[in-house]
Amino acid sequence: MDLGAFTSGLVTGLREGVEAALIVAIICAYLAKTGNQRLFPRIFLGAGLAVAASAVLGIALFVTVGSFPEPYEQLFEAATLILAAGVVTWMLFWMRRQAGSVRGELHAAVDRALDDGSANALAALAFVAVIREGVETSLFLVGQAAAASADGGAASVLIGAVIGMGIAGVIGVGFYHGSRRVNLATFFRWTGVALVFIAAGLLSRAVHELIEIGVINVGTQTLFDVSAVMPHEAAGGSILGQFLAALFGYTSTPEVATFVVWLTYVVVVLALFLRPVKRRPIAAPAPTPVSPA
Repeated sequence: MDLGAFTSGLVTGLREGVEAALIVAIICAYLAKTGNQRLFPRIFLGAGLAVAASAVLGIALFVTVGSFPEPYEQLFEAATLILAAGVVTWMLFWMRRQAGSVRGELHAAVDRALDDGSANALAALAFVAVIREGVETSLFLVGQAAAASADGGAASVLIGAVIGMGIAGVIGVGFYHGSRRVNLATFFRWTGVALVFIAAGLLSRAVHELIEIGVINVGTQTLFDVSAVMPHEAAGGSILGQFLAALFGYTSTPEVATFVVWLTYVVVVLALFLRPVKRRPIAAPAPTPVSPA
């Protein structure tokens, strides 16, 4: 098993799986609090359909990779990697902005569904909430699997993702039952940092693919060569090099353009992601008018 690819899939499956599991847990906890446990099957139906749709999308994308002749295979792989990095980057900042209000927004949506008296609306709510995470996960995992397939690490990515999602499901159940407290702010912060580096690796791999087929012809010279110390190739490579290559897009012989893109992404996105979140000022209540004596 490719340890780096496995860890990459595990982090992705855990991160995205926890988000989806906690969304479903929040909805179910709110239904239980309001005495509407009878609607749980609708929630699970919507979430299950979202998971199935995401899996079909991921499989369809993955089986397509490698079926095109050159240079279309490299173009498709580069596009997939860029799309995956872009979606994850958007997701990171969306969660950064919405983490503080996502619970309240979900509660309001459940209230609207209950007021309408539509159980199907609850199934749709769970479907929409989970499909967003599922599509992001599929795109991200396809990008990781495509990057690792040359070294036979695609299966390791999938196994890691499945285990990560299983752990996420356990966390979601624990959150629902209140058996443990999950510090979401800390969890999303540190897994977010890890995903910034993983997304940077996907982006740099896309640049490498475009260099190989001549789409990018600036900065194609090798910046440095540390293959004698820590090669990244599977054949004769070091375990650490393979781990870093699968997880963060490390290469022992990076092109100038590849390294510049990787470094620029990490510096800019990490700085924006870790900057303090501005809290919205709370409006002071209006003074109560005093009636004349």
